[in-house]
Amino acid sequence: MPFSKLSEVNKIGPVSSTYQEELLQFHLEKLKRKQSHKQSHKRPSFTVTKEFILRFNRTQDFVNKEKLLEQARKNILRCKRKLGLKTLGSGKHVHLPSAWIEVTYLAQCKGEIQDEALSMLYASLDHASFDYDQLPALFFVAESVLYRLCCDAFKKAFLYSVEIKLAKIGYLIFLRLFVFFLHGHLESFKEHLLRLRPYLFALSSSEVSYYKYPNIFSNVQFILKTAEIIYKRELLESTFSTVGNMEGNENNFPDTDHLQLNQGGYKVNHLLWHCVAAWSCVQNNSPQLKDVLEHLISYKTQLQKKCWLDTELALLVLGEAAKLNMACLKTLMDLMRDFLSSILSTQSQEESYKEAYLSWAWNIVYIYTTIIAEICLYAATSDLRKTALIGFCNCKSAQKAYFPKEKSEQPELQQTNILSLLEYFSSKISDNCDQVVWIGYYGLVYNLVKMAWELQGDEEQDGFRNVIWAVLQKTKENEKDTRIQSAINIAQAELNDQADPFTRYSMKVPVSSGEEVFAKYIGWRIANTLSKLFFPSPNDPMPPLKKPGRKRPEMKYPSKKQEPMKKRVIHYSIRESRGLEVPLFPYPDYFTREDKELAKIIDHYWQEEMKIRKEQEAILEAKELKEKQLEEETRFQEIMKKREEKLHKQTKPYELPSKTTVIS
Repeated sequence: MPFSKLSEVNKIGPVSSTYQEELLQFHLEKLKRKQSHKQSHKRPSFTVTKEFILRFNRTQDFVNKEKLLEQARKNILRCKRKLGLKTLGSGKHVHLPSAWIEVTYLAQCKGEIQDEALSMLYASLDHASFDYDQLPALFFVAESVLYRLCCDAFKKAFLYSVEIKLAKIGYLIFLRLFVFFLHGHLESFKEHLLRLRPYLFALSSSEVSYYKYPNIFSNVQFILKTAEIIYKRELLESTFSTVGNMEGNENNFPDTDHLQLNQGGYKVNHLLWHCVAAWSCVQNNSPQLKDVLEHLISYKTQLQKKCWLDTELALLVLGEAAKLNMACLKTLMDLMRDFLSSILSTQSQEESYKEAYLSWAWNIVYIYTTIIAEICLYAATSDLRKTALIGFCNCKSAQKAYFPKEKSEQPELQQTNILSLLEYFSSKISDNCDQVVWIGYYGLVYNLVKMAWELQGDEEQDGFRNVIWAVLQKTKENEKDTRIQSAINIAQAELNDQADPFTRYSMKVPVSSGEEVFAKYIGWRIANTLSKLFFPSPNDPMPPLKKPGRKRPEMKYPSKKQEPMKKRVIHYSIRESRGLEVPLFPYPDYFTREDKELAKIIDHYWQEEMKIRKEQEAILEAKELKEKQLEEETRFQEIMKKREEKLHKQTKPYELPSKTTVIS
C-alpha cells in the first residue's frame, strides 16, 4: 500500500499489541534471571512493566496521568544514566543491555516519552562500544523495531515520524550485527536469527512503500541486504530478497570474486580492506598512507560491482579517515566522481543492463551524501570542512557554485563536493531522470536542512551556516519537483523545526534533549573495530571482543583455532578469530601513564595535607572554646564579688536564702 503525500508526518504510531508486550516481558524476565545468575551483586529490578505501560496509555484521569508522566520521566532520567549518554557509554554506572531493553519498553508509552526514548536509544546505539555481551539485548531490540515497522507503522496510510526513527535505529542495529558477524560471533545465535525471519519477510514485501522516501528506503535496503548475507552464512539459506535483487538475475548471491563464503570465513573486497588500511595509517601517522591510497584508487572499479554492502562500509571507514586527513578526503571524492561518471554515462551501456545496474547504485550515492555532510560538520579542521562543501578551488570561483544553475545548462561533474553535486543533479533532474540523479539530489537537500539545524547557535560557524541557508532558500524558490520539496518537508518534520507546518509542539526540541541529527560516532567505532580485526597486533593490550570460555586449561595446549592467526599474510579473509574490543580512548603512552601516576601522588599528599589541616582546625576550635569558658568564669566571679560588697550576701542572685536565715 503506497504512502500518500506527506501530510501527517508527526503523528505518533499506535501502541504495540498484547503479543509485543508479552514479548518484552519475556525478555525482561530472561535478562533479569541471567543477571542474577552471573553477577554476585543484585542490580535494581526493572521499574517499567507491562502494567505501567497499559496504565500510562489508557489512563484518562488528569491527576493520575500527571503522576504516571512524572514516573516515566524519572525512568527516562535513570535510563540516561545507565546508557551513559554523557560519557559515550562508559562508566561504572553504565549497563547497556538492560538499559536498551528498558528504553525499548519505555518507547511504547505514547507522546513525548516515546519520542525521547527512541532518541536515547538511537544516540546510545551510535556511540556505544562493541561488546559480545550486548548481543542478546541487541537481538531483542532488533525484533522489537522490526515488529513496530512491519505490524504497526505499515498499517497506516501516512508517513509517521516514528517510522523515520525506527528505520534509523534498525540501520544501526544491523550495522552492529554485521560487525559481530565479521568477528564470527553470531554462530550461537541461530535461534535469534530465526525469530527475526518472519519480520524480515514482511519488511521485504513492504519496502516498496518507502520508495518515495530514500532516507527510510536506504535504511530498509541495508537491513535486508545485511540479513541476507548473515542468513546465507549462518543458516546456509537465503530467506528473502531485496527490491534490487528481485530484478533479473540479481536474486543470486553477489559476485564470488568479492563476496564469498567459505570455511575460513567471510571474504571482504579489496576496496574495504584498503580503506581500513588507510584509516590505520591516519591513526598511526604512517608514511605508507600515500602508497595505500594509490592502491585504493586502483580498486575503484569495485564500486561498480553489485556487492554494495562492502562498498558502503568502505566509504564509511574512508569518510572517517577523511575527517582527519586531506589526502583521504580527495581520494574519497575522486572515487565518487569516477563512480558517478561511469554509471551515468550512456555511451557503451545497454538500457536493460543500466536499469539493473542503477537498481542498487543509488544506495552508494545516498550514503555518500550523508558521509560528505558529516565531514562538513565534524571534520577536524576548517580546511577539511570547507573543502567538503565547496571543493578544491579558491573562494572566488566557488561563489558561482553556491546556487543551482538552470536545468538547460549541463555542467560537467568535476568534483563531488556538496555544492558541485547539487549543481550537477539539479541540472539533470526531470520526471523521467535516472534514479541515481533524483535520489542523490534528494539526499543532498535532506542533509543540508539537517546541517543548517545542527549549526544553529554556533557563532563560529555563522558564515558556514549562511551559505547553506542561502543554498536551501534558492532551492526552495527554483525547484518545483515534488520529490525534492518532500525532502525539505521531511527533514523539517524530523527535526521538529519551527517552520514545519505539521509540528505538534510550539517550540523546537532543544539540542540537550538527546536528539541526534547525524550518527556521529558509529563510523569511528566501526573503523577502529575493523582495523583491530584486519590488522591484529600481538602486543595490543586490549581485551578480546568476545569473552573467553570457561575451559581455561585448554589454553595451555595448542589448538586448531590458533593456527589461522599465524597466517597473517592473507589480508583479505576475515578468519574466525576473536576480534578485539575498542576502547573509548587509545591506549595511553608513556608520558600519559606517568602523568596519571604523578596525579595520583599529588592527590595522595593533598589528602594528607587536608587531614592535617582539619586536625589543626579542631585543636584551634577546642582552644578557643576553653578560653571563652575561662572568660565567662572570671566575669562571673567579678559580678559575685561586687554583689557581696554591696549587699553583704554570698548567695547567688537566683538562690533563696537558707531556712535558718529566714527564721532569724
